[in-house]
Amino acid sequence: MEADGGSRGNPGPAGYGAVVRDADTGEVLREVAAGIGRATNNVAEYEGLLAGLRAAAELAPAAVEVRMDSKLVVEQMSGRWQVKHPDMRVLARQAAELVQRLPRVAFRHVPRERNKHADRLANEAMDAAARGATWAPAGPAQVPGPEGGSSYGWLDTVAPPTVTVLLRHGSTPLTAERRFSGSGEADLSEVGLAQAAAAAERLGAEPAVKAVVTSPLRRARRTAEIVADRLGLDVVADDGLRETDFGAWEGHTLAEVRERWPAEAAAWLASVDVAPPGGESFSVVGRRVRQARDRLVASYGGHRLLLVSHVTPIKTLVRLALDAPPTALYRIHLDPVGITEIDWHPDGPAVLRRLNDTAHAPQP
Repeated sequence: MEADGGSRGNPGPAGYGAVVRDADTGEVLREVAAGIGRATNNVAEYEGLLAGLRAAAELAPAAVEVRMDSKLVVEQMSGRWQVKHPDMRVLARQAAELVQRLPRVAFRHVPRERNKHADRLANEAMDAAARGATWAPAGPAQVPGPEGGSSYGWLDTVAPPTVTVLLRHGSTPLTAERRFSGSGEADLSEVGLAQAAAAAERLGAEPAVKAVVTSPLRRARRTAEIVADRLGLDVVADDGLRETDFGAWEGHTLAEVRERWPAEAAAWLASVDVAPPGGESFSVVGRRVRQARDRLVASYGGHRLLLVSHVTPIKTLVRLALDAPPTALYRIHLDPVGITEIDWHPDGPAVLRRLNDTAHAPQP
């Protein structure tokens, strides 16, 4: 697997590319690329690594050799250099988790001239993003739209959309107290279990879904299991649907955070690029959610999916569907087991059909 990333400005408009080859024949098995908005070269290179590892994993390899011209990424992933930047630590952790799921992975630094294919893909993705389009392999033209969406839903389209029915998990003890609940493993409360059961009955009466995909965190997985049992389906976990890691703020209320970390809280509330101490920024979460969406649409194209997730990932998907700015995250409200529905059309546009529908369940 060869991967690369770049930024025109560092930070500036950025993108990544990765290519997976057969180790014996050199045959190209997968190509992936995407624009990622404003980012640094190092972030873009890590995003290329993540996308390439996921693409390689889909082929069930016996072993993977990762080749990159980024000395930083290779040395950090090999354990020889420390990862100091907070955003980079998040990306490095995600990459390490992907590496652990593969049988054998080795990292190799190569000169830039031996990484031209991935470099070309990254530049194609950045060029496409500059035009307001989404990079795609050779094939049918895509309808331009920021971040893979479109500014309208009035198209004479024939191919069926991929429908994502988005379900926020049920309440936990932290929910009722409005405490930050990110990467922690809070379980459903009694109210949350009742909410999940009510959501299961509601969804069981709606059009059938092809698959149930969930965040791996306990509260989402438990909600998904209750619904999937009613639908007669298995549950598949996707790490991209995890909630934001709120770091040191986990378990605190916003009032407590403002009192204990006043400067950090003010900066966080003012910018989606700022992360809580030891946590993730909303912009980092946005990139992994967008990648999860792309994977799921590619895997289940034209089908109806149930995605069980959290506030930030669901808000992010709504924002992407509406081509709304990142600050729209602060203007959307989601209740426990609220249902949101988005159609992702293969020719570019997305259509928001429902938002935070909670007619099926009482709130705490």
